[in-house]
Amino acid sequence: MPGGMVVLNQGKDMTKEAHGSFGGWVPTAARVYLQHVVDGKSIRALARDADCHASTVLRQVRRCEELRDDPLIDHALRRLSVQRSRGSHPGKPARDVTMKHDKTITTSPKPTAPVQPPEIYNAARRVLRRMAEPGACLAVAEGMEKAVVVRETDDGQTIRTAVVDTPVAEALALAGWIAAEDTGRITRYRIRPAGRVALKDMLDQVEAGLRADDAERDGEDTRGTGARYGAPESPLMMLSRRRDKNGRVFLTPDLVRVGERLREDFELAGLEADTDRDTFDAFMAEPSAPTLSADDLRGPGPKAARARLHAVMQDLGPGLGDVVLRACCLLEGMEPIERRMGWAARSGKIVLRIGLERLKRHYVETQGRLAPMIG
Repeated sequence: MPGGMVVLNQGKDMTKEAHGSFGGWVPTAARVYLQHVVDGKSIRALARDADCHASTVLRQVRRCEELRDDPLIDHALRRLSVQRSRGSHPGKPARDVTMKHDKTITTSPKPTAPVQPPEIYNAARRVLRRMAEPGACLAVAEGMEKAVVVRETDDGQTIRTAVVDTPVAEALALAGWIAAEDTGRITRYRIRPAGRVALKDMLDQVEAGLRADDAERDGEDTRGTGARYGAPESPLMMLSRRRDKNGRVFLTPDLVRVGERLREDFELAGLEADTDRDTFDAFMAEPSAPTLSADDLRGPGPKAARARLHAVMQDLGPGLGDVVLRACCLLEGMEPIERRMGWAARSGKIVLRIGLERLKRHYVETQGRLAPMIG
């Protein structure tokens, strides 16, 4: 597991007390800070527990205090302080820890269930992969329960590529995997080098696991035939940069947008680019889409997203639908798709473009122009 979040690196830096009283994803410095400011535990006592010098603990506490200028980190620490106070002192008013120099905060974070480590890990893999794309950032607006990942295209347009619950975004910031670029009513975050390292470790582990499963099931080496898990750009983005001899782009921006729209539904439906083959095959074999009204079909939940995916597959058919899903959602390259389908070399991208044009028409006819993303 990658480092950065304790859940991904449980071991020497975690005291038994901290492990038992905090969510596993909370980094060491944050745990120490909260034990000091919420529980009132002295610096020396924390140093004895951690078997380190008091100056080390003091630096951790001061560093956390400095990081609270970041809205996500400040909100994460306040949320954790409320949860810890309620857990340690049931029946008493929850204590909301604010910055020592800030006396103006009067509202507390909305009470939410603690985010569990598997949710953090799975969401981190999905969001960091999106943030690793060129021109991508995470936008967080004041008072909103969701954050969004957006990416600027070569023609200056902005495409939304992912939605993430704010507590998950807080965890990414607290782990040091993303950092604020500018603050204000809308704060934008970029992936940090530590986040790229963590993402690479996550994707390497997922890819190794899937290849081992495939080899065990099929009795053969499947290297080179799966999705491009560690690719910095999706196949769609790479094809959008290609031009013909007349200088025209191979995939126009509107075709890229509909492909991204499909990928968002894929993820909202509970599927990801590293979905195992059995899960993907089971989805493809589902006989029909859930029955939903027109209004419900536009909803933000996984049931509506799955229904929209089935509607797309029924419209595109098994050939075009399979290629579009594999390229846009599973992030498979054109060569693996051509081998899988038994097609001639360099024919896959032509079929993909035809499929995206058909997908665009489907969205226009069923959900309005280019099917605005759910948010």
